[in-house]
Amino acid sequence: MSPLDRSDPMPLWAQIEVDLRRRLEAGEFEDGFPTDSELTTEYEVSRHTVREAVRRLNRGGLLRRERGRRTTLNRAEFEQSLGTLYSLFQTVEASGVAQHSELVRLEIVGNDEAAGHLELHPGTGLVLVERVRWAGPEPLAIDRAWLPREVGEPLMNVDFTRAALYDRLAEVGSPVPNHGWERLSPVVPPAEDAARLGLEPGEAAFSLERLGRRDDRAVEWRTTTIRGDRYRFVTEWAAGRRSSLRPSAEPEPGRDG
Repeated sequence: MSPLDRSDPMPLWAQIEVDLRRRLEAGEFEDGFPTDSELTTEYEVSRHTVREAVRRLNRGGLLRRERGRRTTLNRAEFEQSLGTLYSLFQTVEASGVAQHSELVRLEIVGNDEAAGHLELHPGTGLVLVERVRWAGPEPLAIDRAWLPREVGEPLMNVDFTRAALYDRLAEVGSPVPNHGWERLSPVVPPAEDAARLGLEPGEAAFSLERLGRRDDRAVEWRTTTIRGDRYRFVTEWAAGRRSSLRPSAEPEPGRDG
């Protein structure tokens, strides 16, 4: 039975778009997206109406439609060069995929490990910004950033739905990292993180640790768990040039590495 309400002032293509978006988010089309002909029959509308709904979903990054080929789900993959100060927000946006963040926690907490990296005393209160980062209809990463209170407290009422942390720091006049170090490791995320990312139990992911410094001051300790099936890290090399990949050893305290 068609879910469309022909007495509704909302156009039929818009009703189809809403229904298809709901079905996509529910994972209904993992085995293949229907053809225009199949959708025309299912929704009892013209091919033109179906194509307009699919075109809107394609423009929003949920689907990929190419001339002469079947429409497919847009399971976008993203690449990031190692050895650069990157923004996950900018990486996803540059690929043409809509992104947003789900704020999990924005509060003052204690974390002795993070405080140590930030060169602060154990027990020092820190501002934690914890987010689930989405790319299109699927979660991509869980991002946790600890900031010294004087750096992070101006962010307590900030909307992070579609914002990069560093952009927000600049807007409130807090110091933005301009150098630091990162460490990339394979991990099996805890069950709670795996569920948030849509991973099967035991499925591996990337763990990215970052110490961000503003000149001589440590201003950010961040851990990011990233889905390995949707993200790749890339480095370039050439004879006689140093690779941007770092060794696995811990940098000396106070050093950028």
